[in-house]
Amino acid sequence: MSFSSRATDKTSKRPPVLTNPLRYPQSANAPMRAKRAFLLLVLSLFIPGSAQLVAGNRNLGRSALRVTFTVWALLIIGVVLSFANRELVLSILTNPIASLLLILVLVLLAIGWAFIFVNTLRIIRPVLLAPGMRIIVAASVVVLMAVTSGTLGYSAWLVNSGRNALGSIFTASGPDMAPVDGRYNFLVMGGDAGADRTGRRPDSIIVLSIDAQTGKTVTISIPRNLQNAQFSPNSPMRKIYPQGYNCGDNCIINFLYSDVTENYQNLYPGESDPGAQAMMDAAGGTLGLTVQGYVLIDMAGFSQLIDALGGVKVNAGGWVPISGAATDEQGGHLPPEGWIAPGEQTLNGEQALWYARSREWVTDYARSQRQQCIQQAVLKQMNPATVLTKFNDIANAGAKVIESDIPQQQLGSFINLALKAKGFPLDRLTIGPPDFSEDFPTYPDFPSLQQRVKDLIAGKAPESASTDVNAPPAQPAPPGAPAQPNPPAAPNTPAAPSTPAPTLTQDYLQRLAERGATDTLVQLLANNGSCTPG
Repeated sequence: MSFSSRATDKTSKRPPVLTNPLRYPQSANAPMRAKRAFLLLVLSLFIPGSAQLVAGNRNLGRSALRVTFTVWALLIIGVVLSFANRELVLSILTNPIASLLLILVLVLLAIGWAFIFVNTLRIIRPVLLAPGMRIIVAASVVVLMAVTSGTLGYSAWLVNSGRNALGSIFTASGPDMAPVDGRYNFLVMGGDAGADRTGRRPDSIIVLSIDAQTGKTVTISIPRNLQNAQFSPNSPMRKIYPQGYNCGDNCIINFLYSDVTENYQNLYPGESDPGAQAMMDAAGGTLGLTVQGYVLIDMAGFSQLIDALGGVKVNAGGWVPISGAATDEQGGHLPPEGWIAPGEQTLNGEQALWYARSREWVTDYARSQRQQCIQQAVLKQMNPATVLTKFNDIANAGAKVIESDIPQQQLGSFINLALKAKGFPLDRLTIGPPDFSEDFPTYPDFPSLQQRVKDLIAGKAPESASTDVNAPPAQPAPPGAPAQPNPPAAPNTPAAPSTPAPTLTQDYLQRLAERGATDTLVQLLANNGSCTPG
């Protein structure tokens, strides 16, 4: 063999020149190594696994890319389904097994993405970087891991919080609720067991009737002092009260809950809350509807939910007193400890609770209107941005103050109906002023009431006040209200001199309260049931 041949053999055994800077950074200069480092970090951020494929362990890169593309595909499918079949997506998210699987997937993705970034840092080989650049790259890895894996971990925590809350509030399993005559009817009660009460009494009683297809909703407010409430045809309470809940003054409807809880639990075997079941029977029999489920809100803890939302916005129509403590056996009160002014207000939890509860110097009907307003305002503020940013606080508060017999497997369809309902105006009916006379709850005409309910559901306008025998009489304008135009005076009859109306301020109302000017306060506060969600 010649010398030239031996030289050629020696040359062929030399290692190849490493000119690919992505895979062999030692062949690159310092600026290119820095660019390579940030390129690999960007690849790991947007396409996890791609950095390993081009510069590291190709098997790891291929496996990570399969996971990445699978997640992308599932996200695309989820987005498409949210438009094409929103109810299915909501049902999956509220299903306890599906939500548990989602939590596990999020945790695994968080761990996997963190591992990819650590592996990417190894591929970068920080020892080849300039000292200052090493610190920048290491800090960038920490930030990106916090943004990606941290976000996935936080999402898993939120899903778990929601899962626990739903499990605490709603029935874990049970038969599906079927619509009756194309509608779902739910009883919503608000009450608490105060220190001065025997058992829990629902002071707020509202029936929601929801179209099962469109979500259009009507609300019917039942006053707590309704007499002789009727029971649905199949109710076991008919054995005790065949003519309705008519045992005297103590048989107003909001006493029924504690009455059944204490004395007639055996009539509802297997039910976790017999009092709520009896209230459903009473609401359904009174209104001529089949009530399928209930939601019970503990008003003593309701303020926690309001605070979790960051307050609730309302447009208050009149002054509402924050009453003092009871001072005598008749339930007389000290002068108010404060006042909620008319106009647009953002109420904290304690203020909202008083706004919904206060009934000093006004009727129960004004309070009922304010309760409806607060409930609507809370629902209005349950927008995606608020729920997402305050989800854990809302979920924890909800689990403490709400209970229901609605089966959890149907939550998706009911949430979907609630979202549909936002596209329709909310029609309301109150069994009392302004829809019926003030005496109607004491001497109810149930056939007339049930016909009004049917008309409300059918979208028929009520009869005018001039022909409606149940319409409340016209009330005189309270002092301080805007003056109404006087009717034309008869010829040669001088007009009566006008008296300037007093300016309503908190100090003025407080002085009246301290003087015990009850009649004047009744007139001045007559409009405090007027309220709209803010």
